[in-house]
Amino acid sequence: MSNFKTVFNQYNWDDMLQSIFNKTAADVENALSKNKLDLEDFKALISPAAKPFLEQMAQKSRMLTKKRFGNTIQMYAPMYLSNECQNICTYCGFSFTNKIPRRTLTDAEILKEVAFLKAKGYDHILLVTGEANRTVGVDYIKNAIELIRSQFSNITIEVQPLDQDEYELLIESGLYAVLVYQETYHQEEYKKHHPKGKKSNFEYRLETPDRLGKAGIHKVGLGALFGLEDWRADSFFTALHLKYMQKTYWKTKYSISFPRLRPHSGGLEPKVEMTDADLVQLICAFRMLDEDVELSMSTRESEVFRNNIVNLGATSMSAESKTNPGGYSVEPQSLEQFEISDERSTEEIVAMLKGQGLEVVWKDWEQFG
Repeated sequence: MSNFKTVFNQYNWDDMLQSIFNKTAADVENALSKNKLDLEDFKALISPAAKPFLEQMAQKSRMLTKKRFGNTIQMYAPMYLSNECQNICTYCGFSFTNKIPRRTLTDAEILKEVAFLKAKGYDHILLVTGEANRTVGVDYIKNAIELIRSQFSNITIEVQPLDQDEYELLIESGLYAVLVYQETYHQEEYKKHHPKGKKSNFEYRLETPDRLGKAGIHKVGLGALFGLEDWRADSFFTALHLKYMQKTYWKTKYSISFPRLRPHSGGLEPKVEMTDADLVQLICAFRMLDEDVELSMSTRESEVFRNNIVNLGATSMSAESKTNPGGYSVEPQSLEQFEISDERSTEEIVAMLKGQGLEVVWKDWEQFG
């Protein structure tokens, strides 16, 4: 059975970037006129040539989102279990070289954080850890899932890439979805940003969604960290990855996230700036490429941006996020992975969404009867 690496190796980064920049206004108009888009159309919609068409793209994206998802926004909350990490990553506050206090939550502390989130109404939770196999390996993650399984309809994780049999074990324990971002699909740049640790293995990370698909996961989240490399090329390879996964593992659902580099301890300045208009363009392009894919918007983005994007293509969002272990109730002052931009409370976000005529969905599908 083939894997994404085989597909990926057929494409050259520089050639794809040049191809995107070569797209014309006529290519954009052609893409806008079609109901079913291919990856060439997607290139046109993320190209500089599409900038004058942003309003038309936004209108079409809004229409497609409403048609497929109605006036709903799914709410979720991230819960950081540990900031211990063996990787050196240039852009992350948890990087091994950052001299920060490390902590991993105990069962009692996990339950205290859960109680806070349940009181706010959350029924979808994202468990996040650094990548430290000895302290927050599969056994720790499995225990955490089983500990809180009865409290949530959906449990998602964002942790180190695992082997297929390890994913199968976690799925049996109650795991619903896994987010695994490639960070950047530029192989040489990837090595510069991940010089040490298991994460430095570009190909192992690249093949993680394949292992998830083979394990039978319900949902996979893909994405790149914008700012490490040219966002247009990274977005093309994310779309290529999405289309491959949908074709190969067609029973699995998919989501796309759009994280932009945010300030953190020992911060890295973005190599390539992605403006708000660029991000709107990209979100609309993904919606037109695939009207079924879930598009997620985190609290990395500003209040104003998130207020506007919820009507243009986003289908799920977090609120009141804490990116430090125990940040909700156990130890609010511990060091964050990155700075939050939208710091409004859950109640304020819900009021904003309702004010825009949107229905907040806390629970839309239950995995366990």
